[in-house]
Amino acid sequence: MSKKTDIEQSLVEQCAARGLRMTEQRRTIAQIIQNAKNHPDVEELYRLASAIDPRISLSTVYRTLNLFEESGLVEKHDFKDGRARFEPIPDEHHDHLIDVRSGKVIEFRNEEIEAIQELIARRLGYRLVDHRLELYAVPIDPLKTPKGSGQNND
Repeated sequence: MSKKTDIEQSLVEQCAARGLRMTEQRRTIAQIIQNAKNHPDVEELYRLASAIDPRISLSTVYRTLNLFEESGLVEKHDFKDGRARFEPIPDEHHDHLIDVRSGKVIEFRNEEIEAIQELIARRLGYRLVDHRLELYAVPIDPLKTPKGSGQNND
């Protein structure tokens, strides 16, 4: 039987693989993050987790998120809305477009943008090792569904 890659492993399995002690509360929080269709903040994670297990406190959610982040399992985002939002470390790199009116987060990948970033780094004498792109926007026509809205995770 072959070992699963990180891509195939659930967040709970990745925690165990890194030697983290998995309490039931941590397991619950990990499963909520794994199954989230959006980029939840601490308050939302707490609300969802405490509905499953009333013993989970807000401080447990904070401590667990810090542990997961330090272990390289989740990524924290600040989408300029005053709250830290979280997602599992993605299988593939992607960027974000944030609707500043609704807070909707749309994940996307664009090969032209990726190539331009590499080119800029090279022209400046660098090799790009990482980047994060966040676009903040408003719908052109607020009465119509914006293109690509089916690809959102919020």
